[in-house]
Amino acid sequence: MVFTSFIRFVAWRFQQSKQQDGYISFVSSSSTFGVGLGCAALILLLSVMNGFERELRDNLLSIVPHAELINASPSGITPNANYLERMRKDAKIAHVFALNKASGLLQKGKQIKSIELIGVDKDYHQHKLSAYFDYQILSNTSNSIVLGKGIMQALSLNIGDSVQVLLPKVTEDLSFQTSVATWLTVVGEVNIGGEIDSFIGITNHVTLASMLNLDDAVTHLELQMHDPFDAYEIVRKYGWDFNQAVYMSDWTRTHGHLYQDIKLVRTVIYIVLVLVICVASFNIVSSLVMSVREKSREIAILKTMGASQSQIKRIFITKGLYSGLFGATLGSIIGCVLGAYLPQIIDFIEDVLSVELLDAGVYFTSSIPSELMLTDVAITYSLAVVISVLATLYPSAKAGAVLPGEHLH
Repeated sequence: MVFTSFIRFVAWRFQQSKQQDGYISFVSSSSTFGVGLGCAALILLLSVMNGFERELRDNLLSIVPHAELINASPSGITPNANYLERMRKDAKIAHVFALNKASGLLQKGKQIKSIELIGVDKDYHQHKLSAYFDYQILSNTSNSIVLGKGIMQALSLNIGDSVQVLLPKVTEDLSFQTSVATWLTVVGEVNIGGEIDSFIGITNHVTLASMLNLDDAVTHLELQMHDPFDAYEIVRKYGWDFNQAVYMSDWTRTHGHLYQDIKLVRTVIYIVLVLVICVASFNIVSSLVMSVREKSREIAILKTMGASQSQIKRIFITKGLYSGLFGATLGSIIGCVLGAYLPQIIDFIEDVLSVELLDAGVYFTSSIPSELMLTDVAITYSLAVVISVLATLYPSAKAGAVLPGEHLH
């Protein structure tokens, strides 16, 4: 065995020696604390990044279109039934929606706000919007609209108010004509979260089709994927085969910056906190070098009793490993507890201090999410242990090179 009971016993005695210099004990303890702090912080922050990625996938991407084919002509697009059936049979596509969308202006008195109108049918509402409002409020009232919370606040609107929607009218030669103005009644409010609430307006598909003068045609084909990360490939696969001129778009173009920001922050966190663990491991080097000098007589005695140079090296590797293992274990436990219960801890802090750490009107979530992953814990723990072992190589080589004749007088 590499680490025999003799090696472990002597290393433990050296580690627990009461005659050890106080400064060496302080440096050794600080190295253990540094490794533990680095592990705890790394696991906690990786859990937060995992939580934001989960919220992005489950919340924002449940509303934002994964992929779209958008009309290039003002007359809209008329998808072939066989073409739609082929898309619906694709194993990577969960749903295909044919719907109308339009960008325009919402006016109340002298106040004007930009708006993205979506004309939805019952099927679209059931799959994507059922958690936010009842479809009956749109179907029961003609020329009705449901607005995002941000728009309601910006224009000081209440349910029952009438607003005017102005939609630009584009001709085949791309020249603009007089805008289409329609009065709609506000029948509801949605609070999806993030910037979406500041521009979204939802109306019945028949109402929007009438405003756009579209009969059987639609402006958008929206594809909902089982895995959102397939959107880039799938939309181009079907877009190039479409029998009309269309624009191809996917969520990585419209909201991909959020995902890239999460990945970037995750990478930076990994680099910075691994460096923190490395810096803490330098203290292991310092404490072991000083310990070798302090224990030179004991090392000499062990060598005269028959201990080999290899055994002396392994004794000090084990001694340094005790500090690294203790710090990594304690830090990982603390990081796991904080990562698992962070949302509850944050909610408690917000209740006590009466503050809101995340504004739902800015971010796509109103609380700091967390998702603890065992792979992150295993990688962090293993990395801390490996760095701790590497930090012991130089001091253990110095210990193995101690000559008994120079230290036994």
